[in-house]
This record gives sequence, C-alpha cells and structure tokens, in this order.
Amino acid sequence: MTTPLHHLRPLVAAVALISCLSAPTAAAAPGSPPPAAGCALPGRTGWTDEGHDTDRTQFQPATGTRRVLTLYVDFPDAPATDSTEPYAAHLAPAADWMGRASHGRLRLDNTPLHRWIRMPAESTSYGFARGITFESHETYLRDAITAADPYTDFSRYDMVYVVPTRTATAIPFSPTYLYDPAAPGITADGTRVKWAVTFGQDMWRWGHKVVAHETAHTFGLPDLYSFTGDTHRYVGGWDVMGNIAGHAPQYLGWHSWKLGWTRYDQVACLPASGRRTVRLTPVEQSGGTKIAVLRTGGTTAYVAESRRAQGNDAAACSTGVLVYKVDSAAPTGEGPVRIMNANPTTTPPTGCTPLDLAAYAPGQSFTDPATGVRIDVLAGGRTGDTVRLSKE
Repeated sequence: MTTPLHHLRPLVAAVALISCLSAPTAAAAPGSPPPAAGCALPGRTGWTDEGHDTDRTQFQPATGTRRVLTLYVDFPDAPATDSTEPYAAHLAPAADWMGRASHGRLRLDNTPLHRWIRMPAESTSYGFARGITFESHETYLRDAITAADPYTDFSRYDMVYVVPTRTATAIPFSPTYLYDPAAPGITADGTRVKWAVTFGQDMWRWGHKVVAHETAHTFGLPDLYSFTGDTHRYVGGWDVMGNIAGHAPQYLGWHSWKLGWTRYDQVACLPASGRRTVRLTPVEQSGGTKIAVLRTGGTTAYVAESRRAQGNDAAACSTGVLVYKVDSAAPTGEGPVRIMNANPTTTPPTGCTPLDLAAYAPGQSFTDPATGVRIDVLAGGRTGDTVRLSKE
C-alpha cells in the first residue's frame, strides 16, 4: 500500500467502548457444546479493533441496507476532462462483492450523483501529500458536501463516497471518515454526516475491493496490514483489511462473526480446557459452522476456518484450514490478527507469497505450548474440513 493512513481518528478522545459483553451467557446443558458467546472478545482500544462490543454510536451497522451517495469532484487546478460513468463502473462491483461476502446480510444501495462537483479550493490545498490530518480531511469532505448540497438531499443517505477526477493527482489515497460525536462536524439537509470514504488515485490500483476495505472501517474493522516494517506480514491477502489486492476471496470468518454476517450458532467455541471435534464449511459459502474458536485469555483467541477459492477470486494460492490468533487489545495496524503459517519453508509458486501457503492440510497440526492449544486437521474436501480442538 502507498500509505498506512486509511482511517483518521479525531484528536479528541473517542467515546469509550463497553468494557465487556453485556449479554448474559446462558448455561450449557450437560454434554452440549459451550455457547459461542464465551469466545466473543471485548474491545480494548477504544477504536477499530477485533472486539465484539463495537460502539454503535461511532460505527454504523454492517447489516441491512446501507444507503450510499457517491459524489464526483474536480478542482480549479484539476478540472475533469471526462465523464463520471467510468468512475462509477470501476467501483460498482463492490456492492455485489460485499453482498456475497456478507451472505446477503448487507446491501450497499449506492446512488451516484452523475455530475462533476467543483471544489472551492485547489486539490493541492487539502494536505493529502503531507499526511492529511482529521481536521483537514473533514474540511475536504465538508467542501464536497457543501458544493453538492444544491443537487441532492443528504438526509436520504447513511454515508457518502467522494470520488475525485483522475487529473487530481494531489489526492493520492483513500482515507475513511469516521465522525467525532463530541464535535459539531458536518451537517447537510438537517442530517449529521457520520461516515464517508474519500477515494484517491489508488482506487485505480486497488480496484473495487478498496470500497470493501474502507467501508468496513465504518463498521468498526481495523487495518490488518502493518503500519511499520513488512506491510503484509500479519495476514497477507487472506482478508481485504490486509492486502486489498491479495487473493482474498472473503473477509476472515472472525470478521464475518463480528459484523453479524455469521450467526452465533455457526461458531464452535472452546472457552476453557477441553476437546471437541468440529466440521467446518468454507467461509466463502453460506450455511454450516464457519469458525472454531479457542479462547486463550481476556482478549485473545485462536481461530480455525475452512477456506476455498470462489469464482473470479480463484487465484488463491492455498486452500485448507486457516489458523490465526486474534487479539482484541491490539491496535489497528499492529497485528490484531496474525496468521499461523503451516508451510513457512515451502517455496510459493509464481504469483504467490509465502503467507499465501499458510493453510493447514489434513494430517497437519498447529500447537502453542504457551497456551496449551492444539488444532489438528483430521479431514478435508471440497465441502469443508474437520478439525479437532484441544486445550490443556
């Protein structure tokens, strides 16, 4: 990626997240599997993280219909010389992609305003090249909304996309706007604008999946790539919150659960010591048990899920059981999810990275002596994988 700055945080303190899950945990009947709530983790960062207690004041729901207005902007120093249609066509596949990823539980209803909106300031004045601040980003969004206000009714929409003309090279990347509930912010047509993505020229590099990445920040998901060092060392291309241009055919199963796309009864949980065997169906497909979770602490767990390449994303270099560690106290960009690599010494084929080969095959096992966790892959096939979870 060209920059780690994909969602900007206000300098003032964010609204505190609930410190623990408020829903009571029902006692399991003797011999029955423990309820999945025992493996849900509380967020500890006060921002985007892997906790299940996402603050719904700060972040929008990830289910149902989300109404999106797309604006197309140009600038006095970068006037548009083409139609808005190619821009809309470039990003349009994102709605279907996210609909499939959510198993139909999310619908992006996108309304493009097909006209160029002239911004009041030059493209170079907004500070993108210098590492844009929250305040400068809000100014950019406010200018776009004010200029577009005569042509639309913002009260009809949940969020806004702002797409610049290709001639605006000073707008290079695509940060997400998450409003500050404690500040006046941006209001149009009597409605507070809470969530937006302002796209940059990197949208032409990342393709429509940049919409999936940035919009997911408005749902509360963190960045899974690293803000320092080797950018994609944590999850590679297994999730679009990591390498947007990677082979990822889906969000991780943990994210699908966090966002409400995977139900609690589709999660196998081992919250304490014990053993259980689980049949996993691929996260790319609907139905069945999606993830197996072994909780290892107050904010940590290991997750196993079955992965199978689907459709146009069939360039995935590995399928099988993906095992990863989740830490809901780890901040965005600092490895809140880390893939365990089953084949670290295997040379990947052309077009693949070493982490693309991370999935476990039948006969392979993952162990963590420090936590007493063991995950054995017992069987695999086209329709999924069988794993045995154990924790001392």
